[in-house]
Amino acid sequence: MGEKKNRRGIWLLGALIIVAAVGAVFTNWAGFVLVASGQVSSHVDAAVVLQGSTGGEKVRVAGAMDLLRQGIVEQVLISIPPKLNWDEPARTAAYAYLQRNYGEQAVRHVLFCEVGPSINSTEGEADALYECMQALGWKSIVVVTSNYHTRRAQLLWRRMLRRRDSGINLSIFGAPDPDFQAIGWWRKRLYAKTWLLEFTKLVWELF
Repeated sequence: MGEKKNRRGIWLLGALIIVAAVGAVFTNWAGFVLVASGQVSSHVDAAVVLQGSTGGEKVRVAGAMDLLRQGIVEQVLISIPPKLNWDEPARTAAYAYLQRNYGEQAVRHVLFCEVGPSINSTEGEADALYECMQALGWKSIVVVTSNYHTRRAQLLWRRMLRRRDSGINLSIFGAPDPDFQAIGWWRKRLYAKTWLLEFTKLVWELF
């Protein structure tokens, strides 16, 4: 009887170790499921910056402007709302911010695309930005967004470009967003909240 108990205890311990190991692997892997890692080619016509939270948008713009500085892109297209809080024109505020942080020379390569308040999804924003892009003759773009948003943005942008039968070559660039970090995402409430919300949206788009 005692031997049988011992054997059962060993099996139970083994099962718990396996469950813990699988849980640890899944937890670590889950942080990266949101991230579409890919290299941006050495030359792209333009970087297209998606809207985000205040902190998120700053790092997205910084990522695009860095690509411009490196000579990887020739132009930057930034998605902006028509107006900010207190009815301040977004274009005026964005221009002043870019000029202050990146200089007049860099700002000459920046274009703005106004995406109205009725557009409240990544898919809708992609369609609106495509309308702005049509007359520009770009053959290749890199969509710049937050690291946690890259997988879903890539999926939706590829879907939109196929639907429009566009020959534009697409790359994705993920900026390090202050709201998320793939490594150890479960240890911080903000990162976990971001993961849960974005993972839910990704699953919705996939199925």
